Amino acid sequence: MSGKLSGRIARPDGSLIRGRITFTDRITALEPASDGGDNDQDYILPGFVDLQVNGSHGIDVMNASADALATLSRHLAREGATAWMPTAVTAPIEKIAQVHESIAGAIENSRRDDSADAAAILGMHLEGPFISPLRLGAHPALNLEPRAEALERVLAMNSLRLITLAPELPGGIDAIRRLAARAVIVSIGHTNATLEEANAAVTAGARMFTHLFNAMRPLNHRDPGVIAAALAPSPALAAIIPDGVHVHPAMLRLACRARGIDGIILVTDKVALAKTSSSEKNVGRARATIRDGAARLDDGTLAGSIISMLDGVRVMVEKAGVSIGDAAVMAATNPANLVGAGDRGRIQVGARADLIVLSRALELKSVFISGRPLG
Repeated sequence: MSGKLSGRIARPDGSLIRGRITFTDRITALEPASDGGDNDQDYILPGFVDLQVNGSHGIDVMNASADALATLSRHLAREGATAWMPTAVTAPIEKIAQVHESIAGAIENSRRDDSADAAAILGMHLEGPFISPLRLGAHPALNLEPRAEALERVLAMNSLRLITLAPELPGGIDAIRRLAARAVIVSIGHTNATLEEANAAVTAGARMFTHLFNAMRPLNHRDPGVIAAALAPSPALAAIIPDGVHVHPAMLRLACRARGIDGIILVTDKVALAKTSSSEKNVGRARATIRDGAARLDDGTLAGSIISMLDGVRVMVEKAGVSIGDAAVMAATNPANLVGAGDRGRIQVGARADLIVLSRALELKSVFISGRPLG
């Protein structure tokens, strides 16, 4: 089966070209065209890759079965995310092991299922328990040091692909080296790290900063801290929640100017309350409700977002002044590259035909996974 699309095509460098794409399960041809036909005004983007999803549509990753994660994968695909990482938060190691088992089961089941109607699960993102007790955010105070038995048990989780930790904790730098050696991407987050500690973590192999500005030592002109490391040129990319609540649009613009399009990753950090009519749900350490555009604990602490990746792209375009092509790089190309999924998140010959079509008003018109349209 083959297909064709025409419109304004987002390229891996952030540019847009008017052209036509031919594809089967992969892109077979990409041709510039002066006239794209009736759909000339549509945008064609690579499917988004969301590396931080705690839940959505009433499904909480921490309590989800393999079948529930598959259901969530189908929901995410219909929002334009064609690959994602279920994200486990701080909990006892035994509970984290159970979550890992569910994620591993969902991945295995998807390999046997050729329906191609769901976003691919790229592995587990473990956000904790190796985080700073000073920067918990909505996480429970069950943080552990990244060493000894706790680290060994985490290292044995075969579906672990990304982990957020605080590098200043005892054993932190050695843990980063060991995790990186096992091809686990280490992200610096929920941290009170100084600039020097953050830079040491990057030198040791850390390659991402988790939700920049949030649950981090604040930026100060005499004590620049971890945020200064994230805004400086670095092999570690800065992930950011683009809902306009977790980070003010002016700071979104500042981060993009500081790091450029190749240094930013968009993540939703969405929670189970997203896309539901529920008024409240437990998130992390306490009850959360949707207030003022995000999930919040009773004391006002932010507990995650309620946006889709497309919502975040719209914020970047409409409020942060980023072009649609650059936003696509941040939402698809950069996260795919980070996790070594180089055939995803890009529109080029040979890449997977995971594609989304948007109207000029950035409304989602269609989604293709491995070249097949979602019903």
